[in-house]
Amino acid sequence: MSALRLLGGRDPRSGAESLAEHVARLGPLPVRGGELIEVLIESGTSGRGGAAFPVGVKWRATARAHGSPLVVVNGAEGEPHSKKDRLLMTARPHLVLDGAFLAARVLRSHQVVLYIGEQHHAARLAMERALGERSAHERSLVRMFAAPNRYVAGDSNAAVQAVTSGVALPTTFKAAPALVQNVETLAQVALIARGGHPTGTVLVTLAGSIAHPGVIEVETTATIGDVVARAGGFNEPARAVLLGGYFGSWLATEQAMDLRLDPSELKASGLTLGCGAIAFLPSSRCPVCETAGIMRFLAGESSSQCGPCFFGLRALADACTRVAYQGANPQDLGRLERWAVEVRGRGACKHPDGAVMFLQSALETFAAEFARHTAHTVQTARRSA
Repeated sequence: MSALRLLGGRDPRSGAESLAEHVARLGPLPVRGGELIEVLIESGTSGRGGAAFPVGVKWRATARAHGSPLVVVNGAEGEPHSKKDRLLMTARPHLVLDGAFLAARVLRSHQVVLYIGEQHHAARLAMERALGERSAHERSLVRMFAAPNRYVAGDSNAAVQAVTSGVALPTTFKAAPALVQNVETLAQVALIARGGHPTGTVLVTLAGSIAHPGVIEVETTATIGDVVARAGGFNEPARAVLLGGYFGSWLATEQAMDLRLDPSELKASGLTLGCGAIAFLPSSRCPVCETAGIMRFLAGESSSQCGPCFFGLRALADACTRVAYQGANPQDLGRLERWAVEVRGRGACKHPDGAVMFLQSALETFAAEFARHTAHTVQTARRSA
């Protein structure tokens, strides 16, 4: 069981695991057919890119569609706090390739696209080198595609649009038959295909007022408090925890520490681990200014294809910024509450929904701070997340 870990083997910081090391640690890629879909369904494995959709269900739906689907390995990783996918591609590239080739075999796909963030140079180089160690047939299936450095480029539909039309726009319409899976998800599939059961672990990226920030692999039974302890504790008291990245939720630190990282338990509480990013807000930072900065970032990352995203997010970001720079006022606080409800569920993609979920959690967790916030300077209010 100890070997069936995403980051098992030698220290991932020492560079990419070669094909020979990979096979020595885990054995060769098993020959699996359609029964792998049922194994994935029974395992209850969910995607690790943010949406947490059941992997087996997704594969089964893709298998039932007509034609030969694209298999897109989503390594865009545009979430500012997340670094787990880059680490996997850089340190365990063959595990990712195994998952991709298993998907291609099961779904009878003739093309695998490695969709890697254009700024993730080390990850791209490691994947290219690993691909060079694979068979001629496997190499013939693969093409590389540089994902634009945009937050929305990691959306599954945006990824398909990008590789088929060259424009990474998220929409509610399918551009082509495709299976888009996050890097960690495919690595998990490669381990499940060998062991027949999930690893029981997840990768999380820790940021903020934590002694040792970075990526660690932890059991899903671990609590956030356990993760903090493993990372050396806090180097400054944490005012709050942002669980799941910029499309996640703010939680008071005392509320978060006992939460387990099990996806089903989090879902039952109305929460999600999302992309696996967990950021701890230092007590010395202003939560209102932090929220305003992130909302400006998310508004700027709009794909500008619908009113709720283009106008709605900008209006929300502007209202947050006025509170941060000029101080609290009943008019803007009322607008934030009202507009957040009006924007949610009305966009051409899920970008407005994620931004509003983040904002509403901030308005709840930092209600007192928003209500009595005094004006800060531009330097103080600048986004520091």
